[in-house]
Formats: sequence, C-alpha cells, structure tokens
Amino acid sequence: MNSNEIRERFINFFKNRGHTVIPSASLITPDEKGIINPTLFNTAGMQPLIPYLLGKQHPGGTRLVDIQKCIRTIDIDDIGDKTHATFFEMLGNWSLGDYFKKEAITWSYEFLTDPKVGLGLDKERLYVTVFAGDLNTERDDEAANIWKSVGVREDRIYYKDAASNWWPAVKGKDGWTGPTGPCSEMFYDVTKDGLGNLTSAEFEKVDSEQKVVEIWNDVFMEFEKVDGKIVSKLAKKNVDTGAGFERLAMVMQNVDNIYDTDLLKPIMDNIKTLSLNWNIRSARIVADHIKASVHMIADGVMPSNSDRGYVLRKLIRRAVRHSDLLKMDQNISLVNIVSEIQKIYAQIYANTVGADDGQSIKNIISAEEFKFRETLAHGLKEFEKISNKDITASEAFSLFSSYGFPLELTIELSKEKGINVDTIGFDMEFKKHQELSRSGAELKFKGGLADSSDPTIVRYHTATHLLHQALHDVLGEGICQKGSNITTERLRFDFSFDAKMTDEQKKKVEDLVNQKIFEGLPVNKIIMPIEEAKKTGARHFFAEKYGDDVSIYYIGADLKTAYSKEFCGGPHVNNTNELSGSDGKLKFKIQKEEAIAQGIRRIKAVLV
Repeated sequence: MNSNEIRERFINFFKNRGHTVIPSASLITPDEKGIINPTLFNTAGMQPLIPYLLGKQHPGGTRLVDIQKCIRTIDIDDIGDKTHATFFEMLGNWSLGDYFKKEAITWSYEFLTDPKVGLGLDKERLYVTVFAGDLNTERDDEAANIWKSVGVREDRIYYKDAASNWWPAVKGKDGWTGPTGPCSEMFYDVTKDGLGNLTSAEFEKVDSEQKVVEIWNDVFMEFEKVDGKIVSKLAKKNVDTGAGFERLAMVMQNVDNIYDTDLLKPIMDNIKTLSLNWNIRSARIVADHIKASVHMIADGVMPSNSDRGYVLRKLIRRAVRHSDLLKMDQNISLVNIVSEIQKIYAQIYANTVGADDGQSIKNIISAEEFKFRETLAHGLKEFEKISNKDITASEAFSLFSSYGFPLELTIELSKEKGINVDTIGFDMEFKKHQELSRSGAELKFKGGLADSSDPTIVRYHTATHLLHQALHDVLGEGICQKGSNITTERLRFDFSFDAKMTDEQKKKVEDLVNQKIFEGLPVNKIIMPIEEAKKTGARHFFAEKYGDDVSIYYIGADLKTAYSKEFCGGPHVNNTNELSGSDGKLKFKIQKEEAIAQGIRRIKAVLV
C-alpha cells in the first residue's frame, strides 16, 4: 500500500465515524505572548490543538481527524537509524470531551487490522503497552481490559512506567506544559520470520533493536501540567490518537526502515547515483535534512543565526557536510535532491512547489550551501593555524561560532592529525551560548518587535505595513513577504523578488510611503472570523496557522477602500501622520536594499 493510499484510508475511516477533517497547521508555532506553544516548531500532532484540548470549542466540533506535519530536532543524533526523522507527519484522530478509552482503542485496533476499511495488519505481529501506574496515578487496567476485549492476547500486553506510557505534554523552558495523561502504544513486528510471544524483558530488547516499531499511540488526556507538575484535572476528558506516518508506511510496504518507503526511497536512490563514496548513514542524514529544510522553507523559515532560521541553517550545513563525505557532485547535489522531494509532496503540500515551480526553495538551499562551503574554506585555514596541539574548548567553540565549523568536523580532522579536542568543555561553552540566545529570544514576539511600549517601535511597525503595500504597488503582486524585524533604530523587511531594485523603484516606494504619511490616514483594527477575514483581501502568511478569529489592521477610512490591510496583532499608531514625529519632520528613507539569498531581497529603512 503506497503512502497516498494510507493517507486516504486513514482520513476516510475516521470521517465515516463522525470526525471532521481539518488541515495540517504550519510547522511554525505562533509567536504571540501567552500562547501555549513554547517551541519554535510543532513537534507533535497534538500541539496545534492544545487550546481545544484545554477546553476551547473547536469550530469542527468534538471529533476531529488530521495529518499534521512536524519538525523535531531533539533526536537529531539518531537520524540515520531505521526510524528517526526530523520532518515527519502524524496521523491523528481527536475526541474533545466526546468518546474516551473504549472507542479510541476499538477504532485503533480496527483500523490497524481490518483489511476492508483499514490497513489489514497481521494481528499476530501486534504488541501493546499500557501505563503501569505509580505513586501518583493507578495502573491503567481499564485500557488493558479493553485491549483484551477486542482480541489482543494478555501475553501481548505489557505494563510500562511513566517514561514510556505517560504523555508528558509539550517541553517548554521551565518544564512540560499542557494537557497530559496515560497512553497506550502499539508496536509491530518488522522482522522477516516473526518474533512470536515475548516476555517483558525480551520485548524491551527487540524494541531497542528496532525489530518492533511503535506505529500508534492512544493518549488519554485527563490532567493539565504546568512547568512539569500536574496542577488540575481537565474539565473534559480528551483523546489524542497519533500514528507516525513514515513508520506506518514502512510496515505497510514490508520494509524494515523508513528510508525504503516511497516517502524517502526516491530521494535515497537519487543520492546514491550522485555518490562516489556510499555510506548509508550519511545518505540518510542528507535525505532527512534536506527534506526537512524544504518543508521549513515552504512554511516561511529562512536561514539565519537565531531561532528557527538557525535550526534550518544547521540542517542544511549538516547535509552539506555529509554530502561531502559521500563525495557527491557539489554542482548539483542538494538542488537535485530538492526536486525529488517536491515530486513526492507537491500534491499534498502545494507550498513545497509554490507559484514558481519550486525554484525559490532550490535557490535558498543552493545559496546556503554555497555560503557554507565558503565558510568551511575559512574554517579550514583557522583549523590549520591551531592544530599543532590539542584543541581547547574555546578554540573549538570559536571555530564553530565564528566560522560555522561543525564540532564533528573539528573532531574528525583532529583525529587524522592524532590530536584531541576538549568536547566536554565545548559543550559547556555551547550551553552558555544557548542561554544567552534564549535570554535574547525572550524579548521578541511576532513581527520582530522588541518592546511594544516604545513609540518608535510602534511607528516602525506601521511603516512596515506601508512599505509592504508600496512594494506591491511598485514591483507587482508577485512579491511575497518572507520576514521582518523592527528595532528602535530601523525596520527590516524581507521579500521575494528576482532582481535588484532600481534607484527609480526605490524612489517610487519611498514617495508612496511618505505620501501616505502626509495624507494622515487613520489606522484601524477589526476582529472577525478567519474565513471572513480572508475574503477581505487582507495580506497574511498563507502557511501561518491563525486562530478562529483574527485581527486586521487597515490603513484608510474603511476596510474596503483601505490602502493597506494585513492580519496582525499590532501595535500601531492611530494615524499615519504620527510617523512624521512630534515636529512633523520625519520622512521614510530606504537605507539599503540587498540580496540575502537567491530570489530573496532585504530592505532596511528608517524614519529620519
């Protein structure tokens, strides 16, 4: 059964059982203050639905089904084995205060084993785990008894501790936060001849050897955690059922690893044709990291030195490093892989191709690859200067932070020279760096604002909206916002455009913005349902996951005729004439317009 058939069967199975089909949220989590999404990316299928699991009413009702795309880098060192992936999809069916354990377990088993309406998996290869209980919560005998009632033998049911069978919520900087509860996991035997009955110890062993693979998880959410502690019972019990799509494809296609499924094998085959020094782990890392990068860029992430952009940059650079170990053709390697990924996902996630047949994504990855190869060249020179002795922690970190030189490369080259690297000290240096980065990140929220109470920040925010519309007026509707950042010193705006702006074009944009400032247009806010808001023509990120209601800031007398209108959380001035300052003399001026990647331009502008 190919991956598209699995998708279709899953959605139809739960749709026929009263579930509303909802689309995948963006990989990018909302940045607004107070949102219960403390991670940079959606790392689990349940994460976009946390507000509804905590009691908010969902417009789709109390039964939902979806396939959610996710990014998870906590397991990055495991990439290259049989089952771990940075980008993955989670099949999920949800009960929001509706059904609970009996229906969830019965339907899970039916979908997995019934060949007519589900996947028709061999019942004799299925194993189940349930929560063993602890000092805080009793053993989940209810779930175990339901499994027995649907046909699972008692000797195929294993009781596991909270580390294995308690959903921990979502990891934030102060601990696990969100809805939580015991879970029941399903594992499938992927060996050629079958393992048969297993003792608890034997099951643990074959699990660690990846001879059985977790393919499904029923989470029974009864509690809420805040900063790692259970603080209350939920008003309504919920069910979060999740199945790793790549792992299900592996089982259904009778292979023992996700890289031999139709979701990754075409990419792996392509890498093999380009490699002169074949290594399965490196090939898997390249395939995984570029696949994740394509989806991240498609959802609006750009390579940078902080936050999501840093994660993307790290993935691309690791892929470059492993493509070199494979001795791939540097002229076509990563871009060629992008094409294979787009073929697989174009019909599922249209933004992996976009309006330009996927060229902008290729350009971004190609530019980052080229930039990193230049960085590597500089780093090698620095490495040679210090490699006549053991490498200290500070030297290794300097190579990493100043030259983007991966620690693993420093270790590898040092080993060739017979010298050592202080990796423990490097880890301490890196952790200090992370803490500084986190403390800086806490100052930021959506739109790149540092302090919404600062009047200069607020003026620049409104100026950014004017600039955005003026660029569309001058350059055409083909441009697309890629990011923005605002400080008390200037505004920065990134957008897609395939050529350098002429002086005439920059002058026209400046004149348009200054004209709207001079006109003294009112700045208004309106809140409306998301679907109604989209019909107004207000600009927004198409890949962004918005709430049921959104706020639109529009610049003009009314929403219909407004010069600028965008989905935005604010804040803004009350009238554009405030941008000219208290003495009315400030004017909008473009300081710099430059390329930051192939097909991506950046404007820095000020009010002076």
